[in-house]
Amino acid sequence: MKGSEKVIDQLRFLLRNELAARDQYFAHGRTYDDLGLSKLYERLDHEMQEEIQHADIIIKRMLFLGAKPDLSDVAEVNVGSTVPEMMKNDLDFEYRVTTALREAIAICEEERDYQTRQVLLPILADTEEDHAHWLEQQLGLIEKIGLPNYLQAQM
Repeated sequence: MKGSEKVIDQLRFLLRNELAARDQYFAHGRTYDDLGLSKLYERLDHEMQEEIQHADIIIKRMLFLGAKPDLSDVAEVNVGSTVPEMMKNDLDFEYRVTTALREAIAICEEERDYQTRQVLLPILADTEEDHAHWLEQQLGLIEKIGLPNYLQAQM
């Protein structure tokens, strides 16, 4: 099946973001592991796996629509050097992904590609309700209890 070029372009952009989120979570997760923050490492490893699942869903949809996915085209990764900086960078990325997903869903509606819209809705929910929400909570905890107490709880 040949899909709308507008929809395919949106899927390409979303794939770039999912691959970059995977790489950023990979780098941050391994940093947490190196620092002995095993709880943060486990969470980021989980998030990285979810980004891979999102990329898989997008790739499958692209192939169905007759497009060739380019896994070498990855959005910019912003690796932090402190725990709050890494979390802030990840949260900023999730906000960008949320905006991109909403725009892609709107274009799917304009192009009357309701199946691609349905494919993207769970990714949007996961991005907003899981990834971004968890990061907002963690940054809030750091603010409330202080960084040393927070880090101790993550060991």
